[in-house]
Formats: sequence, C-alpha cells, structure tokens
Amino acid sequence: MGRMLRGSDQLEAYVDANGTRETAAQIRCREETAQMPMAMMQIGADQGAFMALTAKLIGAARYLEIGTFTGYSALSVALALPANGKVVCLDVSEEFTSRARKYWKEAGVESKIDLRLGPGVDEMDRMIAAKEYPFDFVFIDADKPNYDAYYERALKLLRQGGLIALDNMLWSGAVADPSNNDTNTVAIRALNKKIHADERVDAALATIGDGVMLVRKR
Repeated sequence: MGRMLRGSDQLEAYVDANGTRETAAQIRCREETAQMPMAMMQIGADQGAFMALTAKLIGAARYLEIGTFTGYSALSVALALPANGKVVCLDVSEEFTSRARKYWKEAGVESKIDLRLGPGVDEMDRMIAAKEYPFDFVFIDADKPNYDAYYERALKLLRQGGLIALDNMLWSGAVADPSNNDTNTVAIRALNKKIHADERVDAALATIGDGVMLVRKR
C-alpha cells in the first residue's frame, strides 16, 4: 500500500522532468527563486502542474490566490485558464511580486492577472462587500495564523462546486507531533480538524508538496 513517498533529489528531478511541462518562464521563475533566501516559500513544479490540471478539470475561468510570492503558482494556473480567464492575486510584498510580474509578462499572461497589494483579509472583505464573485478556484498560501480567516472568506467568494486548495497543511509533519505547539502549527492543525468536520464541503488532504488540502464547496 503506497503512502507518503520520501523524495530524494534524484527522484524530484525525475518528477520535474517527466511529470511536468514547464514553459521557459516557469523554469526561470523556479530556478531564480531557488537562489533566494526565502526559496522554501515557493511551490514545486509538480504542484504547479497539479494545480494547472485541476483548474482545467473543474473548468475554471476565475482564480483567486492569497499569497503569491514570486508568482509561480499564479503563472501555472494563468497558463491553464482560457483566454478570457481572470486571476486575482493578493499579497503584501512589493519586492517579491515585482519579480512575479516579470515572469507573467514573459509568459504572456500578464493581462489575465490582477495583483493587489495589502492585507489579504481586508481585501477579501472588500471583495465580498463589492460582490466580486464567484470564483471557481482559490489557492491559500500565506500567513498561517490567518488561514482560517482566509478559508471562511474563500467559501463566500467561491461558487458552488468550486475548489479551494490550501498549501502547507502538513507543515513538514509538525501537525502530527502533539508536542509541537508553535503558532503556525497550532493554526494549521486546528484548520485541518475543522475542515475534516465541515459539512459545507467535501475535502481531501493530499500528500503533495508540504500537504495540500483540497476543499470542494457543496
């Protein structure tokens, strides 16, 4: 019975070579970001491919992202959306997202992407008030203590049958360690438990990357 496969560098390279189809802009984004001190914040190529295929499978045209970093996830999904597709990215960093804009422009998807800088909860509240919905697909990959707040707002912004993907939901295994009670771990652990019991959604916690919780709005 297959469970969580422990990946070696050799195996990761194999997955990247055989399990993904990256554009030149995606490769540049991933490789240049890997040289940065905060490189661990970037999703892997396999997760980008998974998200892009997921977007196509659910027929997504409107995608919302909370936490954009240097733009790989937004780029992957934007490339998968139809020509009239729309991406809204929320982030607090001008420094990181200025890099993202460069890759989006190189890939020819810059016109699909609306980047908004500022606190995510505030912007999502504004979007709800302005009835700026529904979205088909939401990706949450930002500050962990606010994950529950993002999740609740994402459900309001999402169409029925739409999908939320939450990143880092295994938190390098810390969620399974009862002795680990740091702020981030406690927040993620609590949200995993909440989603597991949430009758508003169908959910599956997948061992992709650092753990991706997939949530379908009923």
